[in-house]
Amino acid sequence: MLVNKRGSLIGAVLAVSIGILVINVNFVIFQGIYDAIIRDMSEYRFGDIYVYDEEKSTIEKSDTVLINWFERIPGVEAATPRLEASATAETRILGQQHEKFNVPVLGVDPISDIRTSTIHETVGDGQYVYARNSIVVGESVASDLGGCSRGGFFMSSGTDPTVTGDVDIGECQPVRVGDSVKLTITDQWGIDQKKRFVVTGISGTAGGQGFDRSVIIHIDTLRDMLDRSGESGSIMVRLQESASPYDAKQIKNQFLQAFPNDNLRAETIEESAESTL
Repeated sequence: MLVNKRGSLIGAVLAVSIGILVINVNFVIFQGIYDAIIRDMSEYRFGDIYVYDEEKSTIEKSDTVLINWFERIPGVEAATPRLEASATAETRILGQQHEKFNVPVLGVDPISDIRTSTIHETVGDGQYVYARNSIVVGESVASDLGGCSRGGFFMSSGTDPTVTGDVDIGECQPVRVGDSVKLTITDQWGIDQKKRFVVTGISGTAGGQGFDRSVIIHIDTLRDMLDRSGESGSIMVRLQESASPYDAKQIKNQFLQAFPNDNLRAETIEESAESTL
């Protein structure tokens, strides 16, 4: 009887210990995943401080003024403007015409973006955007436009958005560096603007915060197509490695005090993560 009770007690202790171990392991795993997501969000999309207009889709104040303000502050490494839109992408691969709708488009300043973001490091084939007619295509978009996916695109002569025509998936060819891609973007007045680009790079990332499903072009080209001269969707700010989260909050607050009447909102990466995740 005593042996049975002792055995039951040991079993209960082991069960509790195993349960605690599983909880701790899961916590470590999920914490690691969360930290990786935050890192990617910071390096690719939001930086350490993220600025946008609280009421409008774009910031009308000159990005040069805002960036110059940030870069004179000790602890700031760099800042860059960005602008986003969506487009229909078209290309001809192996004699077949393909289209992909609602492709996210990111407009970047090639010079300041490589100092502020690490998205240029995801370009494994070719190089980052460097001219107004160059385009970096995400791996997923490159695959779709080459006829290598049965969802999300169709041949221009098709009637069903999922139709791939006569393309054999086993013989498809993704978009490559040097290929031509045409984007159709609707400007702020509802008019379609079309422009042809030369593919200079293919972007691929392991995390979900990258631009595998997007294309990247020069911000001035996107401004022209949207008829939004001098406007930006956001300002991404990178702090020096020695800067702390406290420093980020202090710089953010200084910025908001410096521009109190411009309807601008600034968030640290932690605040951006809370509103995004």
